[in-house]
Amino acid sequence: MITMNQLHQDAVLIYQAAIAENLPDKAVSEYLRTHAFSERLFLLAIGKAAWRMARAAYEVLGKQIYKGMVITKYGHNEGAIEHCTIFEAGHPISDQASINATTAAIQLLNETEDGDRVLFLISGGGSALYEAPIPGCTLKDLQEVQRQLIASGADITEINAIRKRLSLVKGGKSAALCAPARVTALVLSDVVGNPLDVIASGPLTADLTTEAKVKAILKKYPIVLKEELREQLFQPQPPIITEVDTHIIGDLNKLLKSAASKAKALGYQTNWIQEPLIGDVSEATEHIWSHYQPQDKPTAWLFGGEPTVVIKGQGKGGRNQELALRMAFRLAACKEPLLFFSIGSDGTDGPTDAAGGYVTSQTIEKLKQHGIDVDAMLQDNDSYTALKAIDQLIITGPTGTNVNDLMCLLQGRR
Repeated sequence: MITMNQLHQDAVLIYQAAIAENLPDKAVSEYLRTHAFSERLFLLAIGKAAWRMARAAYEVLGKQIYKGMVITKYGHNEGAIEHCTIFEAGHPISDQASINATTAAIQLLNETEDGDRVLFLISGGGSALYEAPIPGCTLKDLQEVQRQLIASGADITEINAIRKRLSLVKGGKSAALCAPARVTALVLSDVVGNPLDVIASGPLTADLTTEAKVKAILKKYPIVLKEELREQLFQPQPPIITEVDTHIIGDLNKLLKSAASKAKALGYQTNWIQEPLIGDVSEATEHIWSHYQPQDKPTAWLFGGEPTVVIKGQGKGGRNQELALRMAFRLAACKEPLLFFSIGSDGTDGPTDAAGGYVTSQTIEKLKQHGIDVDAMLQDNDSYTALKAIDQLIITGPTGTNVNDLMCLLQGRR
């Protein structure tokens, strides 16, 4: 008989194993050990996993790197890397530190010459961290657009479609900055399907967003934008870029494979749901629950993706915490021992210190005993406060990777 305490212990083992096996260090090292560089080498790493990716590169290449730079999120700098300048900046909203760091990165790329090579290490979060607004777009303008898009429930493809067109470094524009040097890009994907023009807003990949798509996004979401900036969204973008050698070194598929392997090792019959979770968290809740059927043996249902939240309240939380809290209602109606968790693989969920949260068949009752109105908490987007009250937040700290979100429903023996 698997107790609720055992379900929780197994859940921790599953997400810890999945994250540990998807840190970028190994993948970066394996690539660099099998690909020799003879040129003068410049390194630029951007995103939440930038520090780990850069450190792995330096461990393999050492003094082969002529100059290096890292731009990562606050709290994700794990220490000095010899001969490498490290910047921390704002995420998910760009700040002045983002612009300062990117200005330094542009200066670095401008130093490259014919015969040089840029090793460009890209991970999710780069869209906010690596930013230089177009002329006429102030930092305040940029921050307001980002806030509106995030609060509206727009998905990452829609958000980055707008970001790219207000930036001097996105949508392939960084490839032009690297020229005439050759570019090798190692990419850790945090976007379902691994679209290179969306991950970190495609600094090295031409913008594939059509004018019709941009119009559809502006119609779908009530984004307030200065007219001159709105006009910029429809300006011609850089052409397709072919001088970049790009390799995806980690993604959601690998994260789920690792989680499934650990669940099986723990004795769970495992169902890996291939269809990614996208769209609003309320829809994601229904999708997850539609796959549940009581089993006669311990079972794990695994999901991955990146649902969205429309922010209507003033509370504190993130998409993973809100998804978990919504799932608590479903679990409460069942007699089987059940546990559900949802976490961001990067260790952060929304503007909180939590990676996500977990709930069980007993969560709703525990919240009621604490005098918490769960419906009211959801209306106020205050999932963090609710889960914290019953010690059901998942706090990992920055993990050093970023390959989407992992969700898991565990059922013990009936």
